[in-house]
Amino acid sequence: MTATGAQDATATGLTTRGWWWWERRRGAALDVGLGVVSALECGLEGVDFSGQAGLPVPFGVVFGLLAGFVLVLRRRWPIAVVLVSIATTPAQMGFLMGIIGLYTLAASDVPRRLTGVLTVMATVGTLIVTFVRLRHGVGAEDGSPGPLFVVLGSVFMSLGLTAPPVLFGLYIGARRRLMESLRERADSLERELSLLADRAEERAEWARTEERTRIAREMHDVVAHRVSLMVVHAAALQAVALKDPAKASKNAALVGDMGRQALTELREMLGVLRSGEAVRVPAAVPLAAVGVAAAAAAAAAGEDGPCLDELEVLVGESRAAGMVVELLVEGEAGPYDALVEQTAYRVVQEALTNVHKHAAGAKTRVRLAHRGTEVALQIENGPSDAGAADAGLPSGGNGLLGMRERVTALGGVFVSGHTEAGGFRVSAVLPERRPVARAEVTDTAM
Repeated sequence: MTATGAQDATATGLTTRGWWWWERRRGAALDVGLGVVSALECGLEGVDFSGQAGLPVPFGVVFGLLAGFVLVLRRRWPIAVVLVSIATTPAQMGFLMGIIGLYTLAASDVPRRLTGVLTVMATVGTLIVTFVRLRHGVGAEDGSPGPLFVVLGSVFMSLGLTAPPVLFGLYIGARRRLMESLRERADSLERELSLLADRAEERAEWARTEERTRIAREMHDVVAHRVSLMVVHAAALQAVALKDPAKASKNAALVGDMGRQALTELREMLGVLRSGEAVRVPAAVPLAAVGVAAAAAAAAAGEDGPCLDELEVLVGESRAAGMVVELLVEGEAGPYDALVEQTAYRVVQEALTNVHKHAAGAKTRVRLAHRGTEVALQIENGPSDAGAADAGLPSGGNGLLGMRERVTALGGVFVSGHTEAGGFRVSAVLPERRPVARAEVTDTAM
């Protein structure tokens, strides 16, 4: 049965596991049994009541049966059961109904003020009836105990019939509410853990995506730059192969060197990836572990990557390919973070690669400025020569996007665009260190 069906059934008197207001058939059987016992008790007591009141015996028996069977309604209307027991107290019947009714009333969700009022009424009614019976019985014989015995006996009798069921009912009600509260808290914690697991899975997937993107950027930077230079040298080799064999041989040697360098860098990168397998994380790990793994992989890549001291070699390779490149360095280099130096190197490398691809023969200027707490880069090329406008190299359009992602990931600023002279300019400003949050995560991994 669905939740909607259960609500509809409850509204009409049928629950998911029983009939009317009982949630379980066992509870229904218990209440019916108690109602039968209470009806029999009240029916027997109705015989004495009819005799004392001068009424026919069948009337007293029927009245007792009907009054006692009201106990069946104790779960649905506990207040009504207690009121009926109080009303039948003067007739000296319904003791079982009074005890069970007070217990059920105290254990239910009825306001405590109303419970207290009905308890006092039941206690006072029992006290009066007991006092009258004891006084009548004591006065019937000579030498019987005095009035003090009557008062004390009435008080103890009334309290004995009302206080224990009320206290026990209060305890059971408090225990039931505590269990429900604990069950709700357990359900809430289970839902929160499920949400955290979902978020951890999302963060793990995000970390894997970031790692794949980082690897793609590294592969692009290494392969695109080296292969672009190899294509340029191969074109030059083809042009001078017959005219100038010595220059052709030199270009062929450069192509071989570039290929070996590309293979060496790819081999180093694959070595870093293999060593980084230990920090791979499954999908349902805590968020802190995902950050530790990503930061550890980034740190390993940054330590094994190129640095700013290799810019002169990088520019020399472009010069050897026929590009006119000017390198200007301003200020004194500081103790930069390894990942910052690698990012600066990759930005210059990708900018020079784009010049080889799209503006072959254009004059290029590379400026590196050390500003104390940051590193500024600017790579600007003029318009390409008319005869060598484009080298015809394939381009995936990811060079500028990769540079921007690298720089912004470190909290830097990246700007690119065409110049008024018809060239292109790439500018980047990097902080001297990685963001503090990432550094702290790396320290935690150590």
